[in-house]
Amino acid sequence: MRDHDPRDHRHAATLDDTFDFLNTDELDGSGHPIERLPSLADAILWLVEHGLLHPEEAVQIEAHPGHRSVDPLAQVHATRAAMREIVEALVAARSAEPAALEAVNAVLRARAVPELVVGEGSLAIGHRHKGEPLDEALAEVTQPLVALVEADEADRLRICANDGCRWVFHDTSPTGRRRWCSMASCGNRAKAARHRARKRGAVPADKAIGAAGRSAG
Repeated sequence: MRDHDPRDHRHAATLDDTFDFLNTDELDGSGHPIERLPSLADAILWLVEHGLLHPEEAVQIEAHPGHRSVDPLAQVHATRAAMREIVEALVAARSAEPAALEAVNAVLRARAVPELVVGEGSLAIGHRHKGEPLDEALAEVTQPLVALVEADEADRLRICANDGCRWVFHDTSPTGRRRWCSMASCGNRAKAARHRARKRGAVPADKAIGAAGRSAG
């Protein structure tokens, strides 16, 4: 356990951060997988850029990856895969795989505990750290998904209907019927696919868009 440092106040992850993390394992628009976190350096940089790791912590993790009982890159990928399984289960209204639940719950146990500390002339929020920096970073990026379930809003979780995309997103539309991660990409391609299908009179639009592709940016 690390010593408490009231200055060590990290930013909590947002739901957008959670989706960004899940979507680092994506498809290229034609259904071929793209790994956006192929190395430990890539994974650590993503966590630093999202305010979930301090740069000095990142240096230590990269310098001494063998000091951990679990390979750090494998841990990042396994956590992401478990979160994705839970999202897919929620979207499909089915039970999640027990191993995925166990993996996510194990990550959540490492989350830093907030507590009040003496600040400059008043009180401030500090943290009592329970785990290693990487464990806590993964706990933070998992927490918004848990909060969504706790708030009974998981019914607005969506997976893009484009089989060449499959991005995870939160449907905030008034009707709750959004199907595409973005109308500017997958949505417009779906419209174009429907138009081509009508002209041919045979090909279902949802089947046609998988090969249409989209920007992988």
